[in-house]
Order: sequence, then C-alpha cells, then structure tokens
Amino acid sequence: MKFLLLLLLLPHFAASQINPKEITIVRDSFGVPHVFAPTDAAGSYGLAWAHAEDDFMSLQLVVLSGKARLGSAVGKKGAEADYVINLLRCRQLVDEQWHTLSPDFLEVVRGYVQGLNDYARLHPKEVKYKQAFPFDEKDYMTAVVFSVALFCGVDQALPQILGGRVATLPGFDTKGSNAFAIHPSRTTTGEAFLTINAHQPLEGPTAFYEAHVQTDQGWNMLGGVLAGGCVILHGTNENLGWAHTVNYPDKIDIYQLEMNPANSNQYRFDGEWLKLETKKAKLRVKGIPVTIGKKIYWSKYGATVKTKQGVFSMRLPSMMDIRAMEEWYRMNKAKNFTEFYRAINMNSLPMFNIIYADRHDTIFYISNVKMPLRNPNPAYKWSGTIPGNTSATLWTSYRAENELPQMINPPSGYLFNTNHSPFLATDSQNNLSAKNFDPNDGFEKYHNNRSQRVTELFRGLGKVDYNTLKRIKFDQQLPQELKYPYGIDTMLRMDAEKYPLLKDVINSLQRWDRNTAADSKGAAVFLLTYHYVAGKLRGKAPRELTLAESVETYQYVTDHMRSHFGRTDVVLGDVQKFVRGTIVRPGWGVPDVLTSTYTELYKDGMRKIISGDAYICFVRYPKNGLPIIESVNTFGASSNPDSPHYADQMDMFVNQRTKTMTLDKEEIFRKAVRVYHPGEGGDRQ
Repeated sequence: MKFLLLLLLLPHFAASQINPKEITIVRDSFGVPHVFAPTDAAGSYGLAWAHAEDDFMSLQLVVLSGKARLGSAVGKKGAEADYVINLLRCRQLVDEQWHTLSPDFLEVVRGYVQGLNDYARLHPKEVKYKQAFPFDEKDYMTAVVFSVALFCGVDQALPQILGGRVATLPGFDTKGSNAFAIHPSRTTTGEAFLTINAHQPLEGPTAFYEAHVQTDQGWNMLGGVLAGGCVILHGTNENLGWAHTVNYPDKIDIYQLEMNPANSNQYRFDGEWLKLETKKAKLRVKGIPVTIGKKIYWSKYGATVKTKQGVFSMRLPSMMDIRAMEEWYRMNKAKNFTEFYRAINMNSLPMFNIIYADRHDTIFYISNVKMPLRNPNPAYKWSGTIPGNTSATLWTSYRAENELPQMINPPSGYLFNTNHSPFLATDSQNNLSAKNFDPNDGFEKYHNNRSQRVTELFRGLGKVDYNTLKRIKFDQQLPQELKYPYGIDTMLRMDAEKYPLLKDVINSLQRWDRNTAADSKGAAVFLLTYHYVAGKLRGKAPRELTLAESVETYQYVTDHMRSHFGRTDVVLGDVQKFVRGTIVRPGWGVPDVLTSTYTELYKDGMRKIISGDAYICFVRYPKNGLPIIESVNTFGASSNPDSPHYADQMDMFVNQRTKTMTLDKEEIFRKAVRVYHPGEGGDRQ
C-alpha cells in the first residue's frame, strides 16, 4: 500500500512509454545522426540515444551534476561543483517551479531521460559511473539549471567572492562565438544568409555535438547541442534559424551583508536582524570513504558565503526560472518570426545574444537577458558590490523582452555579434544608442578584435555573395587597431639593431602582417608573447607594456624557441597544434581573431588547442524550398577513438572546408550509410 501511495504522489516520474522501434536513427557519411520519430518526446529519446552512442562519458557527467554527485566520480573538482549546486539550491528551485513547465515540454524531457536510462541499462559496460543511473526528470532539470548558471558567470563570481581569482578581462576570456545574418536585399542571390559559429571547448561536455531531429509533430531542426541538451540549442529548421553568442551584461549582483557583531549568523535587513538559513551539504569525494559535510547559507538575496573579508550573497536571474530549455524548445518549433519572438518572450533564457534569419525576409538581433529592474538610485553601484541590508536593493522583477537592445531588418542589411557591444551590431549609421538604455543594466560598450575586424571587412562592401560570407567567417586577420587589454606598441617600436641577440624575433613580430595563418612567423612570436604577458599581468589594469617588460618578453620568446625548436624562424603551426588522439595538425588562429584558438601547454614547447573556433554552420534561405546548409565540426561526430567518425572532419576543419547537410528526409534516407532503431546497434564499432 505504501509503495502504491508513493507512485500516486510522484506522477512526474512515470515512464514515458516510448517504443524505440518507432524511432529511426539515420547516420550520414560523417556519422551525424538524423533522428526520425512520430512525437517530439520520441525525437528527444532518439537524440539522447544517438548522443550516448557518440559521447556517453560526457552525458554521464551531466547526469551526475543533476544528482550533485560529481565528487564521487571525479574527486575534489567534482565535489567543488557539487558544493555550488547545493549552494545555489538548484534542486530546490526545480522542486518549487516544477509546475511551471508545460505538459508538452515535460514529455520531451521524459523522452530524453528514458532514452539515456535505456541506453545505460542496455550498455552496462559503458557505464563508468554506476551512481549516475537510473536518473529522473528532476535530476535532469537540476543539471540544466546548474549548467545555465555556469554560463551566466557563477564560475567567475564565486571565486571572486572567495578571493581565488579576479574576473577575466575582455580579450583573455575563452568564451566566445561569431554570428552573422545578411538580409536578402544585401545578398547577390536574394537569399538570407546565416552563419552559426560557436567558440567552445573542442572536447567534453561543453563541446557542440551536431544532430538533426525530425518528428511528425512539426519539429525539424538541425544544429548544435551540448551534452544534456534535449533540444537543438542553435541551428536551423525549415523556415528559420539562429546563432548564439555569449553576452556580458550585468547578470549577477553581489551583496555584502551587514552582520550582527553579537551573532555571526544574523544579518541586518530593513532595520531588523534576520537569521541566515543554514543547511549542510553532504559531499562525497572519490577516494574518501566518508561523507564530508559543508555548511551552506542563504539570505533574502540568495546564495551566501562567508569569507575573511565579510559575508556576501549572490543574486542571479538565472536562478529564478527553470524554463530555459523549454524556451529553446519553443524556438525550435517556431515557423516564422512572430512565433519565434513569442518564444523568446518567455524571458526564461537568462542570457545569450541571438542572431536570427529566416526565409521570410527577416533578420533580427537581440542581446537577450533576464534583466532585473534595479533601483536607479545613484548611491547603488550595480557593477560593484551592493549593500545587502535593505529591500531597496532587493530586485524582484525583470525587463520585458522588448525593452532589451534589439534590431530588426536594419537598412544596412546585416547584423552580427562577436561577444561585443549590442550597440555595435551593424554599420555606424544604423546602430542603437547606448544612451537609450539604463546604464545599470551593464550592457557592453566595447569592440573586441573580432568585431573590429568585421567592421573593417564590411566597410565599403556592396552586395554579399555566399563565398564572401564564408571568407569573412574564415578570416584569420587581426584588425588594424588591436583590442587586447595589454598593449604591445612598445614591442613594435623597439630598434632591433640595439638588441642583437633578440633581433630575429623582434623583426618577425615587427614585420608581421597580423595574419594568423599556420605558416606565419610573426603569429608564432605573438602567440608566445600573448601567453607570457597574460600570465605575468593577468588581473592587473589594462596598460601598455614598458620597455623593460618588452625586452623581457622578447627574451622569453627567443629562449623558448631556441630551447624547444633549436631555431627562431618558427611558424605558428610549429608551436600550436590541433590534437585528436594520435592525430596532430598545425594550428592556425590566436585568441580573438574570427578563427579564434585558445590553448594549453602540450609537449616539447608546443601548445594544444583546447577551445575556440568549433562548430560552424552556414545557412542560405531561398524563397522556396528547404534551406541550403553547410557545416563542419572540429573533429567528428564521435568521441569514441575506435569510431571512423572520431576525426573524419578534422582535416576539413583545419583546411576551412565544409560538408553539405540537409533537412530533407527523402535525401537523408537516399544517402544513408546506416539506418537503425535504438537498441539495434548504431554507429559504434
């Protein structure tokens, strides 16, 4: 009787009863999955299954985050994430707002969860973390809430509060992406053009996975999804598409609480002493047989931490709404701009620029954010630390979507974003004015190197043909005016003849044309300079290098090249590598060019590219018929080293070539390499 009562009390955990035999997965010649299903829930099941075939390890980590059990799997770093999940009350938020999720979207979630659970059950040898499965819908949504919070800057704000490190300066941040939309009036073919270009880690849970889902309920979307995504996060359907880039308005507020000298757990609020809510998170750490208890605190403002400098609370719009994934689902299903705008009007997706294009002659840009309505009192400096002792600073409502910076069909005929200011989204005659927006919202006002370069490339450009669009996307040139926080003009002005031992590298940099192709000597010097200066000055105010620092940097570059390469006429591709298993290729790009690369130390003085230019998708929207799609991913569709698709796109990517993709079911089946139902064996070898 008790068991029956429990089932009645927990209807949201009922199985979705999806029949895998009704789902068909078609693998194309590059192993990209095309999922065909009768319902959206079944489509999500198929997406989960296909992704698990290709990268089950990353999906297991996502599931563990939803259970706050990463520590038991990956040790101390995982336990730190579990602490944050508990600190932010991710699961509690899901419990409190579960009723806000629409029934049709819940079916999609249930399908996804069933798909992963079924995969784990049928492939027990691939389950590395036994504690991950089975998992349920609330575990899944907890993982989604946590992931969105990380994208919104918790990973930077919390270490700031704890004194671990300062926030990253623009130009030294590994997050980034490019997006372009060209109106039909500005193209030579009369088609709208869209470029989707994510800059993400190249491997792991936050690397983009390419997939296509088509259902009998009108879902037909191809594009990129991160591990744990039950819908496509950006890409195109038959009628429209969009690209995301990370935006940087003020998405987190940090409050310092006024504590009671007589009671360390009381804080002042509107003249009264209130007690901090206190709980204990039970953290499990791999290799440690006992559970570690860590106190977590909560004030009226939100998640709270105690430090030597004081007690601070974080307030995040992203932690006020669990429907971000549902908003993406509505975007996936939109058939025109009206439906698309209705979807983003949910105001549940707490961040991301959106660059949009469709076959109905509309291009659109919005710096999307769940923006708090903050007190305009000039006494409160919202970009810094806010007093946490008054309801005057406790915001509880948000701006409407139409109050955010946005543009539709500008006369210039194009829109773009490269993680820079929403007030520099097109040509200078048509840009929005920052004066029309509340400065407390903290919208970016700066160019970065990529946006500066795009501005140069569009200046004087007439109608754009498709090859020109691709040339702009694949451009490897830094702009004439560099936008890095630390200036190297002193290095560029030095007289090489006065430094005979450094002369070769000085000349390489000073003669550099600022192109970051793999065969560039100047780019090799610049890359080593960049990382040396970043390590030496990170966290300090932007400024020009001194002469002494310039000499020191040239000396470092010279010593590094001679020590590891035996010469100083090294090119960028000698130093920087694309690496996938045992396959190594020369790498182009540097941080913040349109083909950005971000690296870590590799071996023998080389650097391995770990992030930057990644999933790329070009879409053309003819007036009639399906969109024309080309794409390429960094390495391949599978993370399994034994799969033929582990690195089969790598050389295409390195050589800036693309593959043809389609939403046409008949064509997909005609060119299929493998067709199967989940559970029958797929792309694994």
